[in-house]
Amino acid sequence: MTPGTRKVAVVGVALSDCGRLDAVTPYALHAQAARRTLADSGLDRSLIDGFASAGLGTLAPVEVAEYLGLRPSWVDSTSVGGATWEVMAAHAADAIAQGHAEVVLLVYGSTARADIKAGRRTAALSFGTRGPAQFEAPYGHTLIAKYAMAARRHMHEYGTTLEQLADIAVQTRANAFHNPYALYRSPLTVDDVLGGPMVADPFTTLHCCVRSDGGCAVLLAAEEYVPDTAKPPVWVLGTGTAVSHATLSAWEDFTVTPAALSGRKAFSRAGVTPQEIEVAELYDAFTYMTLVTLEDLGFCAKGEGGAFAAKGRLTIGGELPVNTDGGGLSACHPGMRGLFLLVEAVRQLRGEAEEGRQVRRAHGRPPRLAVASGTGGWFCSSGTIVLGRE
Repeated sequence: MTPGTRKVAVVGVALSDCGRLDAVTPYALHAQAARRTLADSGLDRSLIDGFASAGLGTLAPVEVAEYLGLRPSWVDSTSVGGATWEVMAAHAADAIAQGHAEVVLLVYGSTARADIKAGRRTAALSFGTRGPAQFEAPYGHTLIAKYAMAARRHMHEYGTTLEQLADIAVQTRANAFHNPYALYRSPLTVDDVLGGPMVADPFTTLHCCVRSDGGCAVLLAAEEYVPDTAKPPVWVLGTGTAVSHATLSAWEDFTVTPAALSGRKAFSRAGVTPQEIEVAELYDAFTYMTLVTLEDLGFCAKGEGGAFAAKGRLTIGGELPVNTDGGGLSACHPGMRGLFLLVEAVRQLRGEAEEGRQVRRAHGRPPRLAVASGTGGWFCSSGTIVLGRE
């Protein structure tokens, strides 16, 4: 087969234990997720020749691979925040298509919540004050404040309301209701969201993601291995990546994110349009992220995200189910959540989500096309993957 012509499939996905995990290490979560993913795929671990990891250890892919007993010949440790995993999945798919790797494991695990509870780290995430950051650090911008400023700009430019942002949290919680593994499942109202403690104007606590422990893994393989897998493949149809800025002063428009470019690339390469997508898994550290990503991926026009997301459109039974597991706002968010988006997208396409949260289309069939789009930093990076089943 000519290099570059091979199809690439997701052949295994799994979560580690998630939620409140005070007695495990992030290495153990990596191992648990990897074992479960291999079991899900039906392939032998000896076939893994590619490995991608970020966020743990000084030499992330080397240390974690050693812990897992792997000796890969292709590695990736790209780290661009929450978009890391979509970007690494794109790299892995390219490597497999070109014949540089055969079977690639992406794995993540974090005890972010437990570390804070035990005093092993502080609650405030700092990226340091070296390089360009030195010019903004004196103003005291927290990570959340940067997202909040972007949301306020969107509200100013387009009339987006607090109620519209709050409704995204309400719908996401409704999706979490049927996920037995979601950290929070009790129903919300818009008033609940608006009435919570203020974190960074306009975000109250329920506009913000949960903090949890947990991990997951995804296994990608060349098409030749699909006949040996335990479950039907989910094909990587198109990918796109983009970065925008590191400092707010270099961000030309707070209402446009790199997803506008990564999404356009992914849809073009997949040969589909946003209107053909039947389920979307979007990075949602904050409600505004969901809204602006819907716009930038082309599901609606710029400035219309608030209206588009209304009337239950994002729920399991809505026109465009979004974050069907409850997302980072309700299900889990142990840090760089992008890999969880791929796991959930694959499960939805396979039709194996729990009763009540499995998306059903015409004649009760599972969706055929899904998109997973991760966001990193404060909208600094984006990776978008279009997935489909036969």
